Amino acid sequence: MRVLLSSYGSRGDIEPLVGLAVRLREHGASVRVCAPPDEDFARRLDGVGVPLVPVGPSAHELTVATPSPSQIPQRAAELIAGQLESVTGAARDCDVLVATGMLPAAAGALTVAELLGIPSVSVTFQQLTLPSLLRPPLEYAGRPHPPEVTGIRELWELDARVCDELFGDALNSNRTTVGLPPVDAVAGYVVGDRPWLATDPVLDPWQGAPHLDVVQTGAWLTEDERPLPDELLAFLDAGEPPVYVGFGSMPLHGAKDAGRAVTEAVRAQGRRLLLSRGWADLTAVATEEDCLVLGEVNHQRLFPRVAAVVHHGGAGTTTAAARAGVPQVVVAQAADQPYWAQRIAELGAGVAHDGPVPTATTLSTALDVALSAETRLGARELAPRIRTDGAERAAAALPAMAG
Repeated sequence: MRVLLSSYGSRGDIEPLVGLAVRLREHGASVRVCAPPDEDFARRLDGVGVPLVPVGPSAHELTVATPSPSQIPQRAAELIAGQLESVTGAARDCDVLVATGMLPAAAGALTVAELLGIPSVSVTFQQLTLPSLLRPPLEYAGRPHPPEVTGIRELWELDARVCDELFGDALNSNRTTVGLPPVDAVAGYVVGDRPWLATDPVLDPWQGAPHLDVVQTGAWLTEDERPLPDELLAFLDAGEPPVYVGFGSMPLHGAKDAGRAVTEAVRAQGRRLLLSRGWADLTAVATEEDCLVLGEVNHQRLFPRVAAVVHHGGAGTTTAAARAGVPQVVVAQAADQPYWAQRIAELGAGVAHDGPVPTATTLSTALDVALSAETRLGARELAPRIRTDGAERAAAALPAMAG
């Protein structure tokens, strides 16, 4: 079986594909991944022997540039055109296509599958993009929900119209170019009738929608065998477990002093600090013996050795910290991240920071709770409940789709 995994987004959109790719290869499948051409994505995939087919511009550069809301339709058209150009060639001899990532990119990948007559499945790494009468949809940048629209059904209907306004012309113009008919509802086209939800059922219990036959596979994880750098190991061995702080792919445009704030907050707790640069390019106030600044690192090996994890609330980092059994402080920035912050707080495994801009005071206060005996116990009790077979379940289900 030949499988194409297609995504466009941040590291959190690519890492799950690594887990699925590894399991598929164990089942004897041939796998390739279409993703942004960022060096860290290519290096991660190369590490597990999976080829990367580059699609579109660098996700890092696009994220850091922060396109204005008025640029979204143009960016969407470019992403979809890039999918049709690159994914079509990569998918021609494939038996099934898995589409995920940003909505316009997923729409482009699904269009390629339709064009080539390849079975496909749409996957999301958080349930907030799946229509439900139990919760409202996410807001798009520059498109807040009107205060007069309060009903959940009406908000989802509004969300569908917004998706069409932002992405409809971009998708349908590209579909016309390749001889396919237009679609009436972009969001409905991407979600389909039987989407997959690749999240842990304890962290993210599916709140059903009667019109969707959702398949929740569990999160797509793989055992990361990469060793920790010698410098990091020496730092960990030199004292008590430090606090890890990292905001992943978030540029933190609204928190220019985040490096100073987290340094002061962790030192106020009498703890050492591991600070991940991330896409915000964070640095400590002063690099002293109690602080180490990190680049890319294996979270699976690192997190069990830290006192707490302070992060942005991406699905992957949330799951990794929960699996490690360490308390979390989630400083949510956007999109689904407030949801993950809420879930960690509800499960008693951490704290939802109040707002996206951490200060030394607010972060230190949050760490007071996260480092308490009660929260540490809650995190330890959560860890064994996290499932690790999601990628295996997905890999086992794909052959039936291929026929």
